[in-house]
Amino acid sequence: MPALLLLLLLLWWPAPALAGDPYAYYEWEVSYVAAAPLGVKQEAIGINGQLPGPALNVTTNWNVVVNVHNGLDEPLLLTWHGVQQRKSPWQDGVAGTNCAIPPGWNWTYQFQVKDQVGSFFYAPSTALHRAAGGYGALTINNRDIIPLPFPLPDGDITLFLADWYASGHRSLRRSLDASNALGPPDGVLINGLGPYCYNTTLVPPGVAYERINVDPGRTYRLRVHNVGVATSFNFRIQGHNLLLVEAEGSYTSQQNYTNMDIHVGQSYSFLVTMDQNASTDYYVVASARFVTAATADKLTGVAILHYSNSQGPASGPLPDAPDDQYDTAFSINQARSIRWNVTASGARPNPQGSFHYGDITVTDVYLLQSRPPELIDGKLRATLNGISYIAPSTPLMLAQLFNVPGVYKLDFPNRPMNRLAKLDTSIINGTYKGFMEIIFQNNATALQSYHMDGYAFFVVGMDYGLWTENSRGTYNKWDGVARSTIQVFPGAWTAVLVFLDNAGIWNLRVENLDAWYLGQEVYISVFNPEDSSNKTMLPLPDNTIFCGALSSLQKEQSHRFQYSGAARVAQLGKMVFLMAWLALW
Repeated sequence: MPALLLLLLLLWWPAPALAGDPYAYYEWEVSYVAAAPLGVKQEAIGINGQLPGPALNVTTNWNVVVNVHNGLDEPLLLTWHGVQQRKSPWQDGVAGTNCAIPPGWNWTYQFQVKDQVGSFFYAPSTALHRAAGGYGALTINNRDIIPLPFPLPDGDITLFLADWYASGHRSLRRSLDASNALGPPDGVLINGLGPYCYNTTLVPPGVAYERINVDPGRTYRLRVHNVGVATSFNFRIQGHNLLLVEAEGSYTSQQNYTNMDIHVGQSYSFLVTMDQNASTDYYVVASARFVTAATADKLTGVAILHYSNSQGPASGPLPDAPDDQYDTAFSINQARSIRWNVTASGARPNPQGSFHYGDITVTDVYLLQSRPPELIDGKLRATLNGISYIAPSTPLMLAQLFNVPGVYKLDFPNRPMNRLAKLDTSIINGTYKGFMEIIFQNNATALQSYHMDGYAFFVVGMDYGLWTENSRGTYNKWDGVARSTIQVFPGAWTAVLVFLDNAGIWNLRVENLDAWYLGQEVYISVFNPEDSSNKTMLPLPDNTIFCGALSSLQKEQSHRFQYSGAARVAQLGKMVFLMAWLALW
């Protein structure tokens, strides 16, 4: 056999699992890349030189192994947005679970996408890095035995929407550290690229844009993610309907929309049929919502939908956004219209609606109130229930396992306290297999979206004003969609229900990067007190990085940019497969 073929097989052939569910292996270099998405040269973060980064395309229950080389000059963590990390909080990739990967080091994530399907993404969780990129798609496909609740699409297309600051993420950090607000972004990117020049006054010449190539008469699944800093977008395609079929891993009741508001951290799947004539291309638009008129025009991302038989460029005005830029009523009603498809199968054969969440008794209630950022000890901070979270130098999970005293307190209040705001490392003491009701009360002036790691929660209600116990009378107890990120409108509330059956310490945060950076987050501790054999959570990984009070346990990586423990298993799998294949050759 030619030597080159042997080499290619060794490097690229996907190694099957030696037993059980399949494995997928990835080798990533996270580094700074030169970019000019808005026509101004600046520093961005790419993976293997790409922005967006490489796509992870796997199937329910597969094992994912990603060896991450940190080529940045700052510590780095990647989090797997919406992946529940069942029994494995060690792989979650946030400051409460992991020590960051130091510059020049590598760390191998290894996790199973257990009992999940749908459209997710990965992104950095550290130091506003997501504002510079570092994100990519994580798609979990149905197993062959589980039918899709719609005909198999003719193609699959992923779009990332992001607001973008030409000053860069380091400048954004300096602004927040100096107690200054970020101000409006400079533009909107689609798949890391600037807008098509639909208006020569608003778009400078020479800006690269995204072109989506399609064939007439075909139906495509568009997976759309908002990976931005703090901007909500209205997404629409000129002349085409959006048939909503999925939201963050849950199949939805199928409804047609002409446009959809997508808030920070949210993900949707639409079926789009190419049923228009091909006299021209068509605009694909993501325009900022709830911003001033002075900034609305520049905060419009535009890509091009190109039919293979198109006869000319897109023309005419952009498709209309909702009538009133500040019309939250349109947006909240649209959000209420998104319902769970209770008859469709998800990751398992049984229908999604077989879990009757509305019949379960609530065991814990947390009313989490946010306020506008405020000065605490002379620094601008953001809070939940008057507490601005301070990340300790020792991750919470490690502190819990090694009984490190004084790292955190299990005393987070279940409702706002009548006291001055403070800095603290106070976390929620959850009940294992309890059913928690969480109400997000947004008393700030900007729309916020919240994300919960480790779980999908059921969205049961949202409305204007202050939540009261009487608000439960409006709850949807049958087909509220299960998802991991939900919007909370200013001067309004959103209520969710979540079954705490996944042991670990899990992050609950605002997705708006400025408020997250300023401390608007909390962790929920969920442990089974009866689990003496520790069957509800996987053991500490062999390749764990130690920091803070446990720094003395860390062994220096003598060979930087080499596989850490989990990835060596991956390489071994490839070698075993190759040897067996050669024996049969």
